[in-house]
Amino acid sequence: MKQRLALFVPLGVFLLLSVLFFRGLFLDPNAMPSELVGREAPSFDLPDLLAPEQRVTEAVLKGEVTLLNVWATWCPPCRVEHPYLVDLAESGIPIVGVNYKDDTDAARDWLRDLGDPYIRTVIDASGRLGIDLGLTGAPETYLVDANGIIHYRHIGIVDDEVWEQTLKPLYESLQ
Repeated sequence: MKQRLALFVPLGVFLLLSVLFFRGLFLDPNAMPSELVGREAPSFDLPDLLAPEQRVTEAVLKGEVTLLNVWATWCPPCRVEHPYLVDLAESGIPIVGVNYKDDTDAARDWLRDLGDPYIRTVIDASGRLGIDLGLTGAPETYLVDANGIIHYRHIGIVDDEVWEQTLKPLYESLQ
């Protein structure tokens, strides 16, 4: 009798995992909590992508409400998002870029060819800033107030819908 019941254990485990995985298909990735929301952006001292002899610190995030955008040339969604970021920058939205674990020459070519929406772009070659941000992957965008406090993290592509429905109202409320 016990041997027969033991035969159903793998089936039970399979069914339980199937239910969990199926439920996961409908979860919103932006609903993932961020430990940094409500806290100061992590400190950093990294080289500037376009002028590697210059260092950029977290002070670049202070003084005005800013978007902090993590991107890379190896990231297909980043290529989809990029033209929209260029449009945002042209409309006066300050954006700081974090070039994440990327080839710096390819990143410079990308900005030259596709436009540069960033007021500054830091090179995060080691991924340390990404770790400090709690990065789950590129692209990710953080809304930072004039005091350097992170108010929102968006995982994925920033497009017109994300900007108009989520980021723009938060951005305007922080002005």
